[in-house]
Amino acid sequence: MYLRHLQVGQFRSWELADLALTTGPTVLVGRNGQGKTNLVEAVGYLATLGSHRVSADAPLVRHGASQAVVRAALRKDERELLVEVEINPGRANRVRVNRAPLTRPRELLGLVKTVLFAPEDLALVRGDPAERRRFLDDLLVSRTPRLAGVRSDYDRVLKQRNALLKTAKLARGNALATLDVWDGHLTELGGQLLAARLQLVADLAPYVADSYAGVAGPGGDRAALGYSSTVPLAGDGAPADPGRVLPGPAELSAALREQVGERRKDEVDRGITLVGPHRDDLVLHLGPAPAKGYASHGESWSFALAVKLACFALLRAEGDDPILLLDDVFAELDAGRRAALAEVAGSAEQTLITAAVAEDVPAALRGTRVQVAAGTLQVLTDALREDEEVHGG
Repeated sequence: MYLRHLQVGQFRSWELADLALTTGPTVLVGRNGQGKTNLVEAVGYLATLGSHRVSADAPLVRHGASQAVVRAALRKDERELLVEVEINPGRANRVRVNRAPLTRPRELLGLVKTVLFAPEDLALVRGDPAERRRFLDDLLVSRTPRLAGVRSDYDRVLKQRNALLKTAKLARGNALATLDVWDGHLTELGGQLLAARLQLVADLAPYVADSYAGVAGPGGDRAALGYSSTVPLAGDGAPADPGRVLPGPAELSAALREQVGERRKDEVDRGITLVGPHRDDLVLHLGPAPAKGYASHGESWSFALAVKLACFALLRAEGDDPILLLDDVFAELDAGRRAALAEVAGSAEQTLITAAVAEDVPAALRGTRVQVAAGTLQVLTDALREDEEVHGG
């Protein structure tokens, strides 16, 4: 799978950008602030319907415009698909595939698969649990698109239940009776989400261990994944046991229902849902200790890189070679980490790379080079590259 053409309108800094793409690596080169990352962000939006930089859609629309458009021609299994997304802050976004509108934007999820590695990914190791939950759920949906509906419905039920809990302390009778109904929805959906997350952690863990060993080199600590849940049956954060028989959705829903019952008084007192996958965490282990708080800066970069390489390997093993997006990361990596990333990037069907300086990118990945400057895109031919190098451009 690869993008043959990308066009964005009124997206971030771009009034209009139009870029033909090929398989293999493409390097977008330009000074900071020229819009390189915005183009990678647009490709990522097609895969997740979200940005890796902001949580809302409004910042994606160019100042003064009412909507942004991302349009791409996608080659997949010998077919070509035209994918179009209209981003309308404050209103419903609209999605079309081959000019035909989709009923719901989330029906697009799973069609475009990407793996993005960016400086923001250090938050996977050092950031809050919300960062890791979002990472897990985005990968879940990429693997199994129907889970987008489960995730969306769970968030909707959680919001409604929290609103009810805020009023339950003052109006106990009717409010608490209604709460029982929302408990049923929460535990059913929560059990499905928990089961999918546990399976994902189990599937991803061996790829993370292998990728970290390749990045860190011999003699380093072993990397492992664990899942820490408010539902004891789902996990206590210990490294995943490959021999463990994982509980299913029904079993997890029942365990979640029991925990909700036990915490009901606390929830009413505090006016918030205290149990469920929205409060869980993916635990990254490095040797005997959790990586968060113990890993050095270099180890944190290695772990973040290993997680993304593991995502790529997992999706590839399942039959989909995702588009690899590398946003300004080579300048942050030492020689060993660069080499590990370059090996995978060179094997991908399509890799899009951003860099402030072309020399930051390993020579093997300097395929097509696109100069990004002052709202323009220029594909550099061999002659233009030679001229640029001679004159220090």
